[in-house]
This record gives sequence, C-alpha cells and structure tokens, in this order.
Amino acid sequence: MAVTTDLRARLLRVVPDESRVGDGDSLLDQHAGDLTYHRPHRPDVVVFPETAQEVAAVLAFANEARVPVTPFGAGTSLEGHVIPLHGGISLDLTRMNRIVELRPGDLDVTVEPGVTRSQLEQAAGPHGLFFPVDPGADATLGGMAATNASGTTSVRYGGMRTHVLALEVALPDGSLVRTGSRAAKTSAGYNLTHLFVGSEGTLGVITELTLRLHPIPEHVVVARAAFPSVEAACRGAAALVGAGVPVSRCELLDALTIGALNAYRGTTFPESPYLFVELGGSESGVAGDLATARELLEDEGATAFESESDPTARARMWDARHNALHASLALAPGSKAMTTDVAVPVSQLAAAMEHARSALDGSGLRGGIVGHAGDGNFHVAFLLDPDDAESVARAQRLNGSLVEDALARGGTCTGEHGIGFGKLDYLALEHGDLLPLLRGIKRLLDPNGIMNPGKVVPAEI
Repeated sequence: MAVTTDLRARLLRVVPDESRVGDGDSLLDQHAGDLTYHRPHRPDVVVFPETAQEVAAVLAFANEARVPVTPFGAGTSLEGHVIPLHGGISLDLTRMNRIVELRPGDLDVTVEPGVTRSQLEQAAGPHGLFFPVDPGADATLGGMAATNASGTTSVRYGGMRTHVLALEVALPDGSLVRTGSRAAKTSAGYNLTHLFVGSEGTLGVITELTLRLHPIPEHVVVARAAFPSVEAACRGAAALVGAGVPVSRCELLDALTIGALNAYRGTTFPESPYLFVELGGSESGVAGDLATARELLEDEGATAFESESDPTARARMWDARHNALHASLALAPGSKAMTTDVAVPVSQLAAAMEHARSALDGSGLRGGIVGHAGDGNFHVAFLLDPDDAESVARAQRLNGSLVEDALARGGTCTGEHGIGFGKLDYLALEHGDLLPLLRGIKRLLDPNGIMNPGKVVPAEI
C-alpha cells in the first residue's frame, strides 16, 4: 500500500480545511501509539472529519487510492487498535461530538462517535438517566462500540453490545448504511449491528450510535472488604453472584495494586486483596442486599468490611479503582504495561487467578492483578521495558500461559480489550476454526483491505 507524497494535498480536496488535515510531527506522534508497550507507528496524515458524509468521502478516496485508514477516538485502546501499522490516514473522530437527540421517555439517545462517556453522563443526568458502560477511561462512545468495551458495571448491565440499538456506518466504498432500529427488539435479518460492534474499525467506521440508557438508582452504596488472599476474594465474588445478590460492580484488587494506589493517590488501605462492591436500588432493598453481601463475604474470610453511601466517598473509592493501571506504572517510572484480559466462568475465577499469581511470581516480572470479579474477567499488568527484548518475551510467554489456562477452563483470551494486533495469535488459538469465516467477512466488506489493516483477523500464511 504505497502512500504518495502528495497525500495531504489530495485529501484537502476531500476535506477542504487546512486545520483538519495535518501532517505535523507532533500531530503524527499523538496518533502513533496506545497506552501500553506496543511500539508506536506514525500515520502519514491525520484527518478530522466533522460529518458522516466527510467520513464516507475520505473512505471512498482511500479505497480508490488503496491508502490504509485507522479510526482514532480517545486513543485509550490497549491492544494497538489505533496504531496505524501501515501508515496512511489516521481518521480522528473527536470533532464528531454532537449528542443528536436524547429521548428520556424511550430511555435512549443518539450520538456521534466522538461523544465521550462523561459527556453523555452530563447530558443524561438531569433527566435521571445514566449510561452504565464504564471501561475506566473517558473513552469515546464510537471507540467503545468498536471494541465492544465493558468494564466495572458489566456484571449487572452488560457491555456495549447490550447497549447499542442502532448504528450508522461508513463502509470502505464510501457508502453509508444504517443497522438496527430504536425498537426494544428486532428480528429483521442478520444482526449487523452486533457485527460492527467489536469489529475494531476493520469493517467500516461508525458515524452514529443509538444507545440504551438506564434510570439512576434511587440509592447506591459502595462496600469494600479486605481478604486474606486473592483466591478468598474470588470465592467471595462467586458467592455473591451465585446467591443472586444484584451487585452493580464487583471489583478485585490484589495487595500489590492496593500498595501502588496508596502511594499514587495517598489512600491508606491495608495492603491486602480487596473487593469493592456496589449495590443500587431502593433504600430498603439495598439495605437488605448489603446485609446479605456482608454475610456472604465474611463467610469467605472478609475483614474490615466498610460501606459508603455518600456520593463523594463513593467517587473516591471508584477513582482508586480506575487509577490502578497508572498507579502500577508509577511503581517503575518509564516502564510500560502489558495487560492481560482473560475471562473465565465465575466458578473458575479463583483457580485461574491462583494460576496467574503463581505464574507471575515465577516469571521474574513485576505486576498487579485486578479484575471484574463478578463476571470472571481479570487483568494482570506486567511492567516491562519495551526496549528490552527479553523482558517483552517473558511477558508474552506469561500472557500466553494465562490464555491457555483460561481457554482450558472454558474462557476467552479477551473479555473486553479486543484483539487489535496484540492478541492475533490468541484469536487463532481460541477460534482457529472460524478464521476462514472471519476472513471471508473482511473480504466482503473491505475487499481492498484498507480498514485498519493488521488488526483482528490474522493474515493467511
């Protein structure tokens, strides 16, 4: 895919605005990497479309010229999704940030892809509504849909696929299509909405989303409980889920992560594994659920059980959880993280995390474990030097060991981060029989291979 030297000049004929088609060094660097250890790679030019029609026009040009296109949102991906491996165009959608229509009576909203999670929260809150998918970063909703993001609240509310009712998508040939509808359910043909959600920009570019909203619970309580071991905390999470306690969040942090958070945020948690649990509903209902949760967790060895209903105190607690990766990186300034993303059935979580802890301790790498314990998804963040080939190789071997263990337990290589290019080998390991079908879908929608090449579907050897 040769990119000519006059690419910017040619794109200015498609998007005739000097301020929205750039190839300056700092701009290219901003669109060259992700949050982790993956080596950056610059695009040749960055384009900032402002309408679906401009997106479609850029794709039509790129398809004709055989120029790669990599969609870009907030840049918070973890598996290299936004890295333009083959150069070309980085299509930055952050200026498409309009909330098109919020319909409180129907509990839905239509937004452009550059709208961020916090922006939607601010718009929905005055109507007594919220959007629950919380990946821990202020990501764009288009990017969250493209990766099928989930996060801390998925145990109760599910991830992005659960919440996307309809999409407008620009296809590589420059056409615009609409999938789904605003109806609560549909049986009209193949579910192409769910195909594009999680496609990571390899099949088209999302230009509009219609999303489900939820009423804000009347009363919310957050509890935290210390445990003697990670395995005991996992058993506690499984007990909550198995008993049907309607937790909104159930998050696990190991002792190393707690220590890192204390140093990073000035908190004073005892350095032991913790479960952070959130419950929401009516005040009387939450009180009963909290009592049940406490009893179940104490049966599994929980100590120092504390709860908070004050919004500021709750926000502080979740702020600590959301800063776990940054806190871990601060333990070794200049390091980068490789983050695993396996998920297993909840009944297998304790054994899977015990295997992870043992493998991590034996690897010589430093890292912490955090997890969405209520749905069996956990992350090990290995700290490494991306310029040290042996360090990277050890981390990759460890990552592979965790994936193989998760698959043997009926799990998956990625619960929420997606494949990108960091997990191509693991997708082949998990779904090798599906690769011909996946490649066929890719060829059908993107016959010239311009859409985020090198991601999601491993190349044929």
